[in-house]
Formats: sequence, structure tokens, C-alpha cells
Amino acid sequence: MSNIKKIGVIGAGSFGTALALTLVNKGHQVRIWSRDSQQLDLMKETRENPKFLPGVVLPEALEMAYTLEDAMKGADIVLFGVPAQAFRSVFAAASEFLDPQTIVVNVAKGIEMGTLLRLSQVAKEVKPDVRYVTLSGPSHAEEVARNLPTTVAVAADDEALALEVQEAFITERFRVYTNQDVAGVELGGSLKNIIALGAGISDGMGFGDNAKAALMTRGITEMCRLGSTLGADLTTFSGLTGIGDLIVTCTSMHSRNRRCGILIGQGMAPADAVKEIGMVVEGITTAEAAYALARKEGIEMPITECIYKVIHGEMDARYAVPYLMERGMKNEMQIF
Repeated sequence: MSNIKKIGVIGAGSFGTALALTLVNKGHQVRIWSRDSQQLDLMKETRENPKFLPGVVLPEALEMAYTLEDAMKGADIVLFGVPAQAFRSVFAAASEFLDPQTIVVNVAKGIEMGTLLRLSQVAKEVKPDVRYVTLSGPSHAEEVARNLPTTVAVAADDEALALEVQEAFITERFRVYTNQDVAGVELGGSLKNIIALGAGISDGMGFGDNAKAALMTRGITEMCRLGSTLGADLTTFSGLTGIGDLIVTCTSMHSRNRRCGILIGQGMAPADAVKEIGMVVEGITTAEAAYALARKEGIEMPITECIYKVIHGEMDARYAVPYLMERGMKNEMQIF
């Protein structure tokens, strides 16, 4: 089997473009698709993705695909980098052109609103025999695109699929581990965005490093609480796709979720804060889905609850921290 793969990238946002760049620089044949043909025209003409990755040069070897069929034709791997809430519709449209042997790698981080399904579950509803791998971890696109050292994990029910993707994606600057806990990897990548919103709100209100550290640490507890209930391996949350991704998302200004939270903490309405960011803020919709999941499963997730209520105007951000601080006393190690 050749080490050179034909890879289609569905979605020309920041992370899809960054990974396309990583893969083409490794020598793979890569085509990238966007629903916005004008964006592709601009990328083709300028060899840059100015909206999402300004200043990053796209090599001539990276081809633009103007249809899903063109992006996926003959592909060994198809990487989906579309927002979580758009994944079902885009994957359903793309599945018509999906070869049975093609591996699907999804990098979106979220829980589908309404159904409350993880994205692997969505994919299998649409196409039950899909060969599905999820990629997650502390990996800001702005750094991946500039070839700064980054480490992620890929997870699949079938370890052989994860190993094949590991080999295809790994480089001297993009290290890839494997994992078989798809539920844990997906939930870690999704739920950390909620905590990052909270960390940003705390920063925006000037509450300092102590408060943010507490939010992050207790946020891991909430991730473990929901994850354990939904069948995840608790050790996954101590790894790259749990605490690793949480750290980078809560502390970096590359993080849309943290930046959005800062604006909310400074007094901006959540809807206006999202508009100011100008890109998808996954934590906003994930907070709603996770809050609904917690209620459905009867799980206590006070940080998630507060962030949900702040987003929906049911709680003023100024009262969220006192509410959390004044909760009843308990043992730190008590997960449930």
C-alpha cells in the first residue's frame, strides 16, 4: 500500500485549511472543498485563506474542489472540518460520493442539538457502515498552519483505522497518538469549549488566575461525570483530548470560545459577542446540548448550567461565580 494518500478536505475553515496544508506538505494529494465558491476562487488566486488563516501561504499542490464529488473522487481519506451543527447535512450530502473503503476523519467538536448525539453517532445514523475516525486534541489551527509542534489523538472503534490515520497524518511537527475511546475523545473535545467560555467570562470580569484554574479543574470533573455516564473511559479525560485540549482552549487568545467569553464577561450580550468573533463559537451550542444531556441523565453540572443560563439570559454573569462559590460543601474527589 502506497504511503501517499488521496485526501479530500470538506470545509475550508481555519482547521480544515491547516490540516490540508499539513497533509499536502507531507506529500499527499489533497483537494479542499468549501460551500463558498468565491472563497475557493480567492484561495486559488492568492494562495492564502485570508478570512481564516491570513498570512499563511498555500502551496500550489493544494487543489481546490468546487463540488463534493470532485473533492471525494478516489479519496483514501476524507477529512470533515465543518461546524458541528452542520455536520449531519454536509455528511449526508457527501455520503452519496463516499466509497465504502474510504476512511472518514472528523475534526468537528460538538454535540448535535436536538438529538443530543455525538458526531460519530450522527455519521452512523446517516451511513451505518462508515469507517469513522475522530481527531482531537490541543491544536489551534493558527499554530498547526505555521508548523508549530502540535500533538493530537485519533480514535476509532476499529484500531486498524486509527493506526492508518495516524500513519497518514503524523509528521515531525504534528504528532498523532491513537485511542479507542471514541466517546471520551468526542466528549472531551466538545465539553471543554463550554469551560473555555466560562474561563473567558471569568477573565473578562477580572477574577484572576485562581478563579480560572478552579473553573478548569472543576470543569474536568463535570466532563468526567457526564462522560462516565455516557460510557467513556475516565482516563481519556486526563489525556490530550481532555485536559490537554481544555488547557489550551481556556488559556489561549487563539480560542474563539475564550475570546467570546471575555466579551460576555465585559458586559457584551452573547449574540453580539459571537458576531464580534466572526466565526463559529462551538461552546455556545454545545452548552445548550450538554445542559439538556445533564438534565436528561440526572447529572449535576453546575458550571455548564451557569454558562447555559448566562448565554440564554437567565443569569447575569456577575452572579454566576458567587453562585458557584457558595454551593454546599463536599469532598473534592467525589465525582457523583
